[in-house]
Amino acid sequence: MTGPAARVAREELDARTREDVLALAAAASRTDGATSLSEDAVLRLERGRPAVHHLLARDGGALVGYAQLATAGDGFEGELLVDPAHRRRGHGTALLAGTEALAAGRDVRLWSHGDTPGAAALAARRGWARVRELLRMERRAAGLVDLPVPDLPPDVRVRPLVPGADDDAWVALNAAAFATHPEQGRWTAQDLRARYAEDWFDPSLLLLAEAAAGPVGFCWMKVEDGAGELYVLGVSPARAGAGLGRALLVRGLRAVAGALPPSATVDLYVDGDNAPAVRLYTRLGFGRAAVDVQYASPAAAGAR
Repeated sequence: MTGPAARVAREELDARTREDVLALAAAASRTDGATSLSEDAVLRLERGRPAVHHLLARDGGALVGYAQLATAGDGFEGELLVDPAHRRRGHGTALLAGTEALAAGRDVRLWSHGDTPGAAALAARRGWARVRELLRMERRAAGLVDLPVPDLPPDVRVRPLVPGADDDAWVALNAAAFATHPEQGRWTAQDLRARYAEDWFDPSLLLLAEAAAGPVGFCWMKVEDGAGELYVLGVSPARAGAGLGRALLVRGLRAVAGALPPSATVDLYVDGDNAPAVRLYTRLGFGRAAVDVQYASPAAAGAR
């Protein structure tokens, strides 16, 4: 069904509008079976981060769609969603056109959480290209405490991160471990401390592998809403390929298992083209559960 597209405008958000956007995102999440706004997008929404643009689609007085664009290098990255009750009426097309107008010829990359057919069709109509896949993998918590624990290198010990004392060292290690990653490698100390303020943060689940010269790896687990997650696993490039990642991950999984019932799930996200990581997670019992897709605007896709 089609009809007149909503009015799309860039807006500064007040507290009420932020609540409306989160309610829209919750409705989309329920319908699509996937989290419709990433954690980064929610933090930018709630905390009023600079260099973030909010496009709202309204049909009469109702909020029917939302797009968020954050500055990324010379272009933008973000997310776009439409209220499930108002889909197939041109609102997604209007929002996507709005992002293109705001970008004014600069590159834009947008996430579609859940790899929905509607998002794929919308992207195709506007000439956007599928450029990245993010896999969500999961397994039951049952059996995690029985995983054999790999030995650490003789010069490495593992301890929980100490917030405040370890912040700068962790940020430097994270930047080195994810130097080629489009999001994770850009984390600042402010980004790290924003996670400290979240209700789910537990410093005992952020394990730091330390050698004489400083940190060489970390495994960060989280528990939220009764489920576990491998939040991020990083290893110094100088230690890559030596088994430190697996040794840290198993320790992290065993630690998080103690906070979960056996029936709970533990999940993780990994780029679909990261074959070594996918193999590691598969061998530890994780299976593919969902896919998120990133689409690039015609300008961004043409520059690849």
